[in-house]
Amino acid sequence: MGGVWSQLVGQPDAVETLSAAARSGARLVDGTGSASGMTHAWLFTGPPGSGRSVAARAFAAALQCTAGGETPGCGECQGCHTTMSGTHADVRLVVPEGLSISVAEMRALVQTSARRPTGGRWQVVIITDADRLTEGAANALLKAVEEPPPRTVFLLCAPSDHPDDVSVTIRSRCRGISLRTPAAAAIAEVLQLRDRIDAETAQWAASVCGGHVGRARRLATDPAARDRRAKVLRIPLRLRRLTDVFDCADDLVKAAEADATEVSGSRDEAEKDALKMAMGHGGTGKGTASASRGSAGAIKELERRQKSRATRTQRDALDLALVDLAGFYRDVLVTQSRSTAALNHPDHAEGAAEAASAWTGESTLRRLEAVLACREALELNVKPRIAIEAMVTALYFG
Repeated sequence: MGGVWSQLVGQPDAVETLSAAARSGARLVDGTGSASGMTHAWLFTGPPGSGRSVAARAFAAALQCTAGGETPGCGECQGCHTTMSGTHADVRLVVPEGLSISVAEMRALVQTSARRPTGGRWQVVIITDADRLTEGAANALLKAVEEPPPRTVFLLCAPSDHPDDVSVTIRSRCRGISLRTPAAAAIAEVLQLRDRIDAETAQWAASVCGGHVGRARRLATDPAARDRRAKVLRIPLRLRRLTDVFDCADDLVKAAEADATEVSGSRDEAEKDALKMAMGHGGTGKGTASASRGSAGAIKELERRQKSRATRTQRDALDLALVDLAGFYRDVLVTQSRSTAALNHPDHAEGAAEAASAWTGESTLRRLEAVLACREALELNVKPRIAIEAMVTALYFG
């Protein structure tokens, strides 16, 4: 299926369900049918990289599609184009920049969502990380989900490994859409067709990305991302002396910091410059001096939000590195057991074989458990360097 649905890789069942709902929604708005198959709240779950937010945005575009016909979501009309580009006036995308979504932010959003659509067919709210709602924010959202306005749709996204982080009262009022890990062949195909990546690079990236479409694209196009991944996967065999523990831990933390800087550095400066301009910095007209003096508080608040976003980005980068590490130790276990299962890192099969011959199965399992424990520690807000050093020490002693 083409149009906006082509953005969703390897999810035919979800596309079929959402397309049917969009058709029902179109008939409801046009007054030609009932709301059968359409509901006011949806919860998209799936493993990292499966395309939860992509599915939500494609569904939002299909709901706003003005082309008509039996397949809403043409991808060419103004409703589809503005929704997919993030500029549609009646589609609000909530992407938490810090560690959580606050109650104040959610109350403001709920108030806005109660309005009638200004130009589109529906008022759509997409919350990309609904598992990060604070208790107060979840309660504010619950009231809106329990008594929704007639033309408002809430699209919530949450990882399938932590669906319980979305309160059961909210989940019980949502229709669930479960996404799966896309097949490597499907990822490679979309990299070639949509991103114009050569076949060999696309197949390699698809085979090592763990089913994460965005990661595959980044590995295929960003040499720095490939270098960071290679350094992470060299760690297990680099731990030959006790001093290597601190070197490897330092490399991991610095790589995450570099990743965070790369993602948010230029954005931070652009945001700060835009705010200063809006507050009158650099102006020469009457009143600009007092306006500039009054901007200190706004700039300080912006810097606070940017710092929170950088912390989140750094932890996400660390978690991605830990997933790669866990995949390596899983490959070692696969090799030791002589299983025919596919490797997470086929390009590092020689390293996995070397480790498999040097370690026992029990010590490999302990190392894998140390990586998983570090991920849990970071989720509990343990300082990254402390958690990483503890993990690498456990990897060294096996």
